[in-house]
Amino acid sequence: MSFPGPAASPFVPSVEARPAEVLVHAPLNAEYRHLVLRAGAVAAGARPGQFFQLLCPAPPGEAPFLRRPMSLYGADPAAGTVEFLYKVTGAGTRGLATLAVGDAIDVMGPLGQGFVLHPAWRHVVAVGRGAGLATLAPIARAARAAGIGVTAVLSARRPELVVSEDLFRAEGARVVTVTDQDGTSGPAHVERLLRGLVAEGVADAFLTCGSARLLRVQQRLGREFGIPGQVALEQQMACGLGMCFCCVRDFNEGGEIVHKRVCWDGPVFDMLEAVA
Repeated sequence: MSFPGPAASPFVPSVEARPAEVLVHAPLNAEYRHLVLRAGAVAAGARPGQFFQLLCPAPPGEAPFLRRPMSLYGADPAAGTVEFLYKVTGAGTRGLATLAVGDAIDVMGPLGQGFVLHPAWRHVVAVGRGAGLATLAPIARAARAAGIGVTAVLSARRPELVVSEDLFRAEGARVVTVTDQDGTSGPAHVERLLRGLVAEGVADAFLTCGSARLLRVQQRLGREFGIPGQVALEQQMACGLGMCFCCVRDFNEGGEIVHKRVCWDGPVFDMLEAVA
């Protein structure tokens, strides 16, 4: 049995920009910082896989021109909060790193198409690497609320850079970590792990983000075993609203290459249509 990917009809985003208050801003590990904002009910209603456009403050001597897209790491509708993980890599994130608790930041979102958990699924496999581990994190809570089990395969260069592991475990997921340092993160080893999960009958779908190599493994297994999947794509964006067309990528729809905007048509797409 197969299921469609994320909803084909576009979700019309709330494009109102609004101020948010910094509640938590602290290093999570040697690379990633954890940012928690009080942003209101609309923002906190974001779904797994959606993203926000953040207007980063200007760091000394620099002037970021565009908002920075940031995938959702967590949302609490009751508290009106949203969470992000980010790595300082350029002018925008250098500006973001200057924020202190109590500061205000302008946010726009939630934007884009998120992951869809189909009711017939009983157990899914989430496969992520690097920043993709943050994007996949909200799936843990959403799947538990839907009565869907999760096995999370989390990949990073070193064990201390694996993020979201505690979050997945807290929501009852089974977690497998693989790293470059211990030689377990290569596609061949991950494929063996995934084949084992398919054999156990706990892979009704693959949900993935963060690695083209691991995406290709899941696409191959998806075609071999008839397993559907969804992928959140990472892409540079300018407007985040589908107007500038700077995030267009190729997709394979039934053998025909078509062009889609990652920010508007995604960032979550049918796994088998993505051109990795």
